[in-house]
Amino acid sequence: MIQPTHRFHWFTLFLSIILLAVLFIPFVTPATRANQEQLTLASGDRLMVRCDTALDATLEGQQGEIICVEPASNPTRNVDAPVITGFEGITSGQTISGQVDLRAIVSAQEDVQVRFQLTGPASATHTEKAEPFYLFGDRSGEPNGWDTLNAPDGEYILTATVRNAAGESDTQAIRFRVANNPTTQPEPITEAIAFREEPLEFGAAAHLFYVDRDRPLQAASAAGFGWIRQQIHWRDIEGPAGQYAWDELDDIVDAANDYDMKLLLSVVRAPDFYTANGRDGMPEDPQDLANFVAALTRHYEGDIHGIEIWNEPNLAYENGGRLSIDDAEHYVELLKAAYTSIKAIDPDIYVISAPMASTGLTVPGVSIDDLTYYEAMFSYQNGVIGDYMDALGMHPGAAANPPDTLWPDKPGQADGWTDHSTFYFRHIEHVRDLMEQYNLDDRPVWITEFGWSTPNKSSGYEFGNQISYEQQGEYIVEAMQWTEEQYPWVDVMILWNLNFAPLKAEDGKPYHEQASFSILDSDYKPRPSFWSIRSYLKGQNTVQEP
Repeated sequence: MIQPTHRFHWFTLFLSIILLAVLFIPFVTPATRANQEQLTLASGDRLMVRCDTALDATLEGQQGEIICVEPASNPTRNVDAPVITGFEGITSGQTISGQVDLRAIVSAQEDVQVRFQLTGPASATHTEKAEPFYLFGDRSGEPNGWDTLNAPDGEYILTATVRNAAGESDTQAIRFRVANNPTTQPEPITEAIAFREEPLEFGAAAHLFYVDRDRPLQAASAAGFGWIRQQIHWRDIEGPAGQYAWDELDDIVDAANDYDMKLLLSVVRAPDFYTANGRDGMPEDPQDLANFVAALTRHYEGDIHGIEIWNEPNLAYENGGRLSIDDAEHYVELLKAAYTSIKAIDPDIYVISAPMASTGLTVPGVSIDDLTYYEAMFSYQNGVIGDYMDALGMHPGAAANPPDTLWPDKPGQADGWTDHSTFYFRHIEHVRDLMEQYNLDDRPVWITEFGWSTPNKSSGYEFGNQISYEQQGEYIVEAMQWTEEQYPWVDVMILWNLNFAPLKAEDGKPYHEQASFSILDSDYKPRPSFWSIRSYLKGQNTVQEP
């Protein structure tokens, strides 16, 4: 019940709402374009106002005033900011068929890049870094062309976004149709983008926190690696919220740059004040991750080269003990926020999606089958993940199987761990097939962990007892060669691992499974695998040092 002392206020509020509606709801009684005109409206009357600039309205008592004003200018916009002024080779609403070269026209061409997104019956993304900016160009200003006969008929939207080094951007879109011969059965767009324009790059996963960094980095450089992957625990850097401790990571970044190594940082383990269960899994709010990677990118701008957003989220261990298939959709939202934040600061940093642990088991509270988790990510919002990653991360398993084997057609001959594809390096082909099903095969793949374990005493890794140090080197090099020859869609390949054997030896665990994957021994002496890798990467017969 409304108290009497409040009746006037409720009446005033009701009247204000009615008058605001009168100002902005389309009406049947038009106002003229006179300089000033007063209208008296009775209950039920409607008013329509058209203004070719900006509309400003005020309400006072039972009277309202509507005026047309000049729109406010944006004083913060740089007049030299890049602008997409239109498209060439296509007009809005056009129907096309055959070979076409579609180009975005940009007002400023220095230090800018254009990202294209094609959506419709088939989808694709592509980034051009040189003028002229062609959809499906060769990234140096020449068109590769698009044969629409390889695309399904239907309506498409081409969106182009230009961005400069300062993060200023502009976006334009155009709608058109593809209509091919109706008697043919067109194939989806699959070969529009050529992969691996540069040679396959190699790196090693290392642990560089609180160690003598020169020894592992000298070894990585001597082996011929170009990348170092370092995992960072977000919880150890931020706390309280918005406060960052960079000191130790500063030294790692400086050391990697001193050795001319490209650095990939893998971000894991959120602070407990950002997670739903108060542990160290993925954050509940994507913006918290966006804020952290923005601070990270800004602090190390120009000194880091890639950021991997999380590690093996299909394992409960990597998500603070929490595990649900619904987390796959939440992960995509995290990736979207992180990618957008990073690229706004440094468009040249590679953003890599989380690789899954290679497992075919779905066990409540333990793990989710990797293909199931990938598919949940790919299907979310019609494959939107493709717009928010530069490459898909993968972690192939291997157990004790050679790299060219694969169950069931060509199974390995090891004692156990042979009867499922996740025990094989080539399982990544199944993930790639899934990418093709969801039109994500225009994105390359980064293998951010691969390797073979050797004798160890860790439960679950007994397969390593079948692999000698010499076999380890042979399998690693064979996997490198296989990837170079068979997988043109892999851009970077990072070995697991460089120096965990000496670290685990210091902890009194020389036969830990992490140590067994290492290519350096407990005293930093190179294992046979080091020399095999060095020989392959250096392209020469390397004599093993005593």
